[in-house]
Amino acid sequence: MDLGDFEADNSVSCRLASAVPEVCMAEDCCLGIDEAGRGPVLGPMVYGICFCPVSKKEELRGLKVADSKTLTEAERETLFQNLSDAKDFVGWALQILSPNTISTCMLQRSKYNLNALSHDAAIGLVQYALDSGVQLKEVFVDTVGPAEKYEEKLSQRFPGLEVTVRPKADSLFPIVSAASICAKVARDHAVKGWNFTEDLGEVDTDYGSGYPGDPKTKAWLLKYLDPVFGYPQFVRFSWSTAKNLMDGKGFPVYWDDDEEDGEKAALRQNNTSMLTYFNRSTGSTAHGAAHQSHRFFTERRLQGLNTL
Repeated sequence: MDLGDFEADNSVSCRLASAVPEVCMAEDCCLGIDEAGRGPVLGPMVYGICFCPVSKKEELRGLKVADSKTLTEAERETLFQNLSDAKDFVGWALQILSPNTISTCMLQRSKYNLNALSHDAAIGLVQYALDSGVQLKEVFVDTVGPAEKYEEKLSQRFPGLEVTVRPKADSLFPIVSAASICAKVARDHAVKGWNFTEDLGEVDTDYGSGYPGDPKTKAWLLKYLDPVFGYPQFVRFSWSTAKNLMDGKGFPVYWDDDEEDGEKAALRQNNTSMLTYFNRSTGSTAHGAAHQSHRFFTERRLQGLNTL
């Protein structure tokens, strides 16, 4: 699998896709959706779709696709090659969500959680298939959140499609299993071939599974935690594991924002707030000395008022 477009700039998200088989633009098709890498604190999350004609479901089943989590890496690679070899009736597309994209979305002022990000990635891929001319009829989805609500959301967004959302759909529907394999192979390649743009020297790639509870992953996070600048972009810095380590090992930096007024910020920093100027009486400063107005005010005979 060629991830060249993503590897060129892994700080942003990227869409990759196969060619659309001609038969998929002529016959009713089914489409499966699944993801890989939702839970890890390291690396991207990848959403994948796979589609084929409804009339070719049994041929797809004959490729022996299965839930990617039950397969070894070598088995996934072999099955992805089988899907690629079946390009006359099978197509796929991927949305690779970079760690930076995930964390930035989750920490922005208007909250955008992982479920919403996942839903939008899935919706975008379905729309991409439709825009590419795929004659979609059936969509099968591995659920994110409550299956009934997600199914209703997708059905309203795509009223002409028969949408089925189920937990563990990757073990129930071969077309979802195929999407699962595409997504997992892409994530494996992205993690293995990660291009660290930061100056880290020879990077230790023994970071375990990438999941927050893995001791190897935690050790790697500690090793590459800069106390001022934080983590390389390989890390999802919005994950609680990363944030807790940063809080414990990083240098504290205080930012004045809307949650703390200027007076409190100045007091914390043993400073005088600019806002105190407006609270002073016309005859004295906060320290009791006479306050000399700027000539801009005196030339225009302007005086400060304590009350209106």
